[in-house]
Amino acid sequence: MPKISEPHHAASIVVDGVHKDFALRHTHSFKETFLAAVRGKPTSTKFHALDGVSFTVREGESVALLGFNGSGKSTTLKMISGVLRPDAGTVMTRGRVAGLIEVGAGFHPDLSGRENIYLNAAILGMSKSEIDERFDQIVAFSEIERFIDTEVKHYSSGMFLRLAFSVAIHTEVDILLIDEILSVGDEPFQKKCLARIRELHAAGRTLVVVSHDLDMVADLCDRSIVLRSGAVVFDGPSHEGVAVLRGG
Repeated sequence: MPKISEPHHAASIVVDGVHKDFALRHTHSFKETFLAAVRGKPTSTKFHALDGVSFTVREGESVALLGFNGSGKSTTLKMISGVLRPDAGTVMTRGRVAGLIEVGAGFHPDLSGRENIYLNAAILGMSKSEIDERFDQIVAFSEIERFIDTEVKHYSSGMFLRLAFSVAIHTEVDILLIDEILSVGDEPFQKKCLARIRELHAAGRTLVVVSHDLDMVADLCDRSIVLRSGAVVFDGPSHEGVAVLRGG
């Protein structure tokens, strides 16, 4: 992921003219593909996920990406995290980025919770000494102390989520990206997660949040960017963005 140069000294994230296309396949086997080719029918079409998206997020801002399914929210978040690369345009970030996107993607099912904490935290950029220092906090926050030395393939989805989320929010980050993660888990854990995210924001971290819980993001974020068909249609105060989305 390119880093921000000096002219953007007040920015944490710069998204500039980003385009991203995906191929939507219309065949499911070699036979179908062959028959479609013989008949002159297209085997795939392009889907424009992002169409010239541009915005800047300043250090310490809390921004919600809003939009209906297929609007480009999660694709934009994955661009910022570096999971995806743009077909055109640039995405730049300043500092260490942690993404609560497909949480636990770096976890290995045959390793214990303890081993996965060290593995996943290292993937997120933490040194062994940083992980050692935060290990007890990570385990306590996850509330799965009894199972920390059990292989994670035996965890329930809720236990897995708690541990993965706990690792991510205890990393030393400058930018925290959150994609729908707060919609999973029981209510007490959700409240604890929100409280921790607010602590990180109060400490100066930059937040970018994707969620269908419009009331939550309006309360958590100061600013909203509304996407429609891969393009920005609103950029302003979060409550106004929610009203734009609810107004259709």
